[in-house]
Amino acid sequence: GGFTIGSAADDARFAHVVIAHDAVFVSIDYRLAPEYPFPTAVEDGVDAVLYLIQHAEELGINPHNMVVNGFSAGGNLAFSVPLKLNDWIARSHTASNVEEPHKTEHHVSPGRASFKIRAVMAWYPSLDFTVPRAVRKATNPRQDKELPDFLTNLFDAAYSSTGESGSPYLSPAAAPTHLLKALPDVIVLFPCQWDGLAAEAEKFKDRLEHETDRMVRYRVIPEARHGFDRAPNPFYSNAKRATYYQLACEELRAIFANP
Repeated sequence: GGFTIGSAADDARFAHVVIAHDAVFVSIDYRLAPEYPFPTAVEDGVDAVLYLIQHAEELGINPHNMVVNGFSAGGNLAFSVPLKLNDWIARSHTASNVEEPHKTEHHVSPGRASFKIRAVMAWYPSLDFTVPRAVRKATNPRQDKELPDFLTNLFDAAYSSTGESGSPYLSPAAAPTHLLKALPDVIVLFPCQWDGLAAEAEKFKDRLEHETDRMVRYRVIPEARHGFDRAPNPFYSNAKRATYYQLACEELRAIFANP
């Protein structure tokens, strides 16, 4: 959560549902702030995608049928990673001395490998850091469902500085149109009704529909707060989570079935 806490195992419930639909699920254990602030998480995501492309055969995956998915901060990365990947590949084709996504022993190159990211799927994503957190929270019709200020302020301060807020890799919703046109063909958004981030998701949806030719599938989860699907109690039955996870898998199946 917030680019600062959590692990790759946090999406295990969703992974279980996806795998049951005969898909391969890969969770990225990106490095966390404050030890590794922006843009480390984005760069780790790019490296992970490049690794999957390069090792697709041995991992048993189809590099032409990839979807980038994420929840909350991961929903931000679901957009920023493809944007950064597109930028890096474009520069690698036009410059002889290319700046790597970051200097790391884990960095790999796509070489001449062929691949396609078919879609982005983002759940209650944080999309626009150019808007102050207080302004974003004020859009929530249920203020009592908001995350506490001390927690969101900690997340924001740990991950990035104010001067970085306009970066398209931090605020994809504020990215210029020419970058958004390079996003995958299909965008699936699952904002929560009782979330201060829902308004920016709707605004971003409108931008994508009016400024690009991306197909946007926008499904507001009613009467749900941010992280509604993350209840830590394993004995708690979350019917809404089950319903929307199943719906997401149906979306994925439709995306993969359409060449």
